[in-house]
Amino acid sequence: MTRSDRNDATTRPRLLGEKLTLEEFSGLAGQVGGYPYVKIVLDREESVLHFIDSADGTLHVQYIACEILGMSIDELARGLDAFNDDVYRNPDRRFYLGTLARHTRRATESGHEDEVFLSLETVDVDTMSQEMLRFFYHRVREHIDPSLRLVLKPAGHRQEGYLAAIPESEIPRVLSHELYSAASFVPLNPGTAHGRLRVFRSEEEYRADPEPLEWHDIVVMPRVPEDVPRVSGIIHTEHTTPLSHINVMAAGWRIPNAVGIGAVERIERAGLADRSWVHYRVEADGEDLLLEAAEPGDRQEVRPAPPTERITVDRPDLAPTPVTALSELRAGDHVRFGTKAANLGELTHLLQHGSPRWLGFYQVPRPPRGDLLRYLARQLGLPEDADGTELNAAAQLLVKEHAQVPRGIVLPFSLQQRFLDSSAELRDAVARLDAALRDGASPGEEHAPQEGTERIEELCLDVQRLVRGTPLPEPVRTELDRAADRHLYGAAVRVVRSSSNAEDLPGFSAAGLYESVAEVTGTAALHDAVREVWASLFSPRAVLLRRQAGIPLDDCRMGVIVQEQVGATVGGVLVTCNPLSPQDFRSVYLNISPRSVTDVVSGRGAPLQYLCNTMEGGSRTVSLGTAAADLDAATKDVVRRLALISRLLQSHFSPDETYGTPVDVEWAIEGDRISLLQLRPFRTAG
Repeated sequence: MTRSDRNDATTRPRLLGEKLTLEEFSGLAGQVGGYPYVKIVLDREESVLHFIDSADGTLHVQYIACEILGMSIDELARGLDAFNDDVYRNPDRRFYLGTLARHTRRATESGHEDEVFLSLETVDVDTMSQEMLRFFYHRVREHIDPSLRLVLKPAGHRQEGYLAAIPESEIPRVLSHELYSAASFVPLNPGTAHGRLRVFRSEEEYRADPEPLEWHDIVVMPRVPEDVPRVSGIIHTEHTTPLSHINVMAAGWRIPNAVGIGAVERIERAGLADRSWVHYRVEADGEDLLLEAAEPGDRQEVRPAPPTERITVDRPDLAPTPVTALSELRAGDHVRFGTKAANLGELTHLLQHGSPRWLGFYQVPRPPRGDLLRYLARQLGLPEDADGTELNAAAQLLVKEHAQVPRGIVLPFSLQQRFLDSSAELRDAVARLDAALRDGASPGEEHAPQEGTERIEELCLDVQRLVRGTPLPEPVRTELDRAADRHLYGAAVRVVRSSSNAEDLPGFSAAGLYESVAEVTGTAALHDAVREVWASLFSPRAVLLRRQAGIPLDDCRMGVIVQEQVGATVGGVLVTCNPLSPQDFRSVYLNISPRSVTDVVSGRGAPLQYLCNTMEGGSRTVSLGTAAADLDAATKDVVRRLALISRLLQSHFSPDETYGTPVDVEWAIEGDRISLLQLRPFRTAG
């Protein structure tokens, strides 16, 4: 379907009016992420603006090649990269490509109507100049019903810079983060549930409620905290991040999870209330969360399906092992030191010695492309025909020059066992807990009888009390102190992290389940922090969640990482995928805090959210969170560099030759230096 700039308009399947109306837009629109959209192509040579019927997801380049240029799909596939370069990168291009999306801004005062408006956006890889953007906007504006407001949505930080020099009176604009903050619905994890609503207007109200949450509950509150037990569904009534611990856990539990602004009021208007039974559904491309009243189900009907088999945990190696420098560990050492420590040791080795797998992600065919190596070459500043040796050397130089792992030591599982064996009282308390777990519900059962659960919680707290209060045996204390003096000399402030074998597993992420202690100064504080991390293995929540997953207590051990605490101007978490759009293989998604990584993963704060394209380059701000302003240009450059480094790390740590398993990285930036604090697989809901 086309609209011509000329009086002798081209033939089109259906007659449009002089200007595109909202009704005509709706007839052409497809939908993605809850937004109706229509793709458009401006043909400068023919002076024709094409409005593409977008319901079937036709790609811009496919429409141009087949409908305008008369090419076959096979012809397009054979020359796809050159074709893309011409329509997205050529400054003298014939075609300008964009997307119109419909948005609704809710009225803030009673008696006022909601405002419907359209946004015009290019793809993020488009290299349009400032003047090209200006020309494109004005030409499209001429063909939109003047009663409809049209704004330009810059596709990334580069276009935001261009628009900053153009008066808003000439080109009105809306930024990605402004739309995100105004969105009333954000799907975090698709799924369905039949359960009981538990509605809380604040975390304080939740904490004060005497009735504990149960597995069949659907929790509604501003931001669900990370220490909730396993439930059947989650609705946040304030914006949050997909990378908070609770949202990562929800993905692992495969439960519906969404942001629903105003959900409490809508629940009340629907005649529902706290403890009402409902059907709850979240769709990845839906416009809203779906709630409808339901009959209470019996416990068996609504019980989440138990695992068909136990979560597999590698048996810990308890052979006597010394406290070891982080730099001496490799990935295979997880059976003695835990997953986090082994991955950090592997990272340290990579920074110094490189990897034969750096190029893996970019070598995999992406039909119709044979590989993505030419795109990596561009990102590394090399000619597009650079060979594998040149690419690998440039990748290693990038990682080595710009990233570091803070120095540290690791306490092995065997040291924890020596500590537990040093006290008969502590040994007996662990044995009582183990016996209670064996006598309770079978592995995979969601809950034991309430009295059994309460007894287990009491035993957990007793073990934790003894762990915190039992002195380190003299040989253990001496070995720890000597290793710290040798490998952390001059590190006045340290951070003590958990490293268990019962985390980062398929079907059991354990995100946020175990403790880390920051700002540790002095020998006595170090000993206390080590005991605190050991004690977290026995917290009631950790023990009960592991029991639900069928992980025996006797298979679980805790290593401890002690590292120099590095300074940072910003820190955060990233995943080498786009959790808001799983089909997007280009992007790395980052959460950024000017305060600490903890603010991101705990869900307490609202971080900045970025998407960085590791194929064609570029970045954009998805959300400002609670920040007053965006990052400065220099820090944005470092963030983009971090995203590219993380994609290379994904290649090395991928468990197979598809190189498709995302990684989750905690990081900190100070100046232009990147500190890598943690790396683990990112388990997606699928």
